[in-house]
Amino acid sequence: MRIIPAIDIIEGKCVRLTKGDYDTKKIYNENPLEVAKSFEDAGIEYLHVVDLDGAKASHIVNYKVLESIATKTNLKIDFGGGLKSDEDLKIAFNSGANQITGGSIAVKNPEVFQNWISKFGAERIILGADCNNEKIAISGWQEESTLEVIPFIKDYQAKGIQYVICTDISKDGMLEGPSFELYDRILKQSNVISTEQSDEKSHNLKLIASGGISNFDELPKLKEMGCEGVIIGKAIYENRISLKELENFIINR
Repeated sequence: MRIIPAIDIIEGKCVRLTKGDYDTKKIYNENPLEVAKSFEDAGIEYLHVVDLDGAKASHIVNYKVLESIATKTNLKIDFGGGLKSDEDLKIAFNSGANQITGGSIAVKNPEVFQNWISKFGAERIILGADCNNEKIAISGWQEESTLEVIPFIKDYQAKGIQYVICTDISKDGMLEGPSFELYDRILKQSNVISTEQSDEKSHNLKLIASGGISNFDELPKLKEMGCEGVIIGKAIYENRISLKELENFIINR
């Protein structure tokens, strides 16, 4: 299971929100590159970067931060937040993103999102399945749709998507533990579709857990469950999980 620390960006600074509420913004570091380098020094290889300004603006904003981290570390970065057009993706990839995450676009303009899968390759496109009460949330979590999270994921899995980041908004930033039960159901049901469906596009889902991670002991449980990766944010910044613990987990996995 991949360990993927998160850096959320507002006005070029490293911040965290609670339940996606911009009014709860807490600045942890004014230099995201410094934070990224500390992760790399701990043996971490991956990074999740969210352009929160971009999520509000509905287009990429903080690509210079992405470029700085990508050119000055060897971290493999997935980047999301407000990506709505082919031009946004070109900027993200040209700025050093290895993968991009699309959430609202997959709901509001599925034709564009499906075209990204075909054009850039399923290994480079992550479906952002952010949910509240198991309903997909969009527009920087400011809107809740009527789509249920598991059918939403299964539908895109049938269309070729391989990577999914599922964030339970009710857990995000709360440091109360992730949605183990939801992830277990997603994995079990998505594996059924990949086994039964004859469509060769269907693959075993690479599910990345996100939201609510509160202590190190939750990580082996997510790994055992079958999660491909886990995104960790506030638990690192609030010193609930040390970089040394993560380094040891990576060495011994």
